[in-house]
Amino acid sequence: MEITFNGGKVVMAHSEGHIIVTDQPVDNGGGNTAPAPFDLYLASIGTCAGIYVKSFCDRRMISAENIRIMQTTVWNEETHLPASIKLDIKLPPDFPEKYKDSLISVANLCLVKKSIANPPEFIVDTSYK
Repeated sequence: MEITFNGGKVVMAHSEGHIIVTDQPVDNGGGNTAPAPFDLYLASIGTCAGIYVKSFCDRRMISAENIRIMQTTVWNEETHLPASIKLDIKLPPDFPEKYKDSLISVANLCLVKKSIANPPEFIVDTSYK
C-alpha cells in the first residue's frame, strides 16, 4: 500500500487498484471532502462485521436486505480514544430466532476486530528513495 498527499489535508491510500481518499473536517484544517482516517477506521469495524453477517445469511438463503448494524462508540474523555464499540445487529421480525446467537458469533469473527484485540507491532521508519 502506498500513501500519497494530494494538497490540503487530503491523504490517499493506493491499494490493489483502489484509491481510498481521506480528508480532515473543516475545523481541523481540511476541506471535509472525504471521511477522516479515524472515521474509516471505525467504519472498517462495522463493515467487516457486516460482511460476515451478510455471508452467514447468504449461505442460509436468508435475505439480509432489512438487517442493519448500528455501531456506537463510547469515548474515553481522557485519552480521546474509544473506550467501547458496540455493534447492535438490528433484525427484521421474520429473522429466524434459531440463528440469532450464531449471527453474533460470526460478527465476532471480523478480522478488523481481531486485529484490534491482538494489536500488531507498529514500526515507523524513514528511508530515501
